[in-house]
Amino acid sequence: MTAPTVFVLSGPNLSRLGTREPDVYGSDTLDDIHAAVQREARDLGLVADCRQTNHEGELIDWLHEAVDTRADVVLNPGAFTHYSYAVRDACAIVTTSGRSLVEVHLSNPAAREEFRHTSVIAGVATGTIAGFGLQSYLLGLRALV
Repeated sequence: MTAPTVFVLSGPNLSRLGTREPDVYGSDTLDDIHAAVQREARDLGLVADCRQTNHEGELIDWLHEAVDTRADVVLNPGAFTHYSYAVRDACAIVTTSGRSLVEVHLSNPAAREEFRHTSVIAGVATGTIAGFGLQSYLLGLRALV
């Protein structure tokens, strides 16, 4: 039996982790996160398909692909969290198709600038995990199993 695939998707500016505001996001790079996610996924009997984009349309296409391939999703939407209704609608397609989508954040948006306090994604996500750095992604994987 083939292990289920989980899409682990990261949005804009996350490719700059490790050097971008380490006091907020920590010193782990996106490669570090992807390596940890791959290890955790194997331990959980999953296959992690890790991707990052700075482009809203590409992220939406990947969410559609998750639906088409019946994959659950761990999503760090980055700044799209706060204003992208197009990403929100694509996330809703994932969850209304019977798949799970866990929204994750490295930092705790509720403890940051006021504009970060609202997530347009949260209302259609299966759940949200925030504030645990790299562990947020791993907790998101665990939540799927």
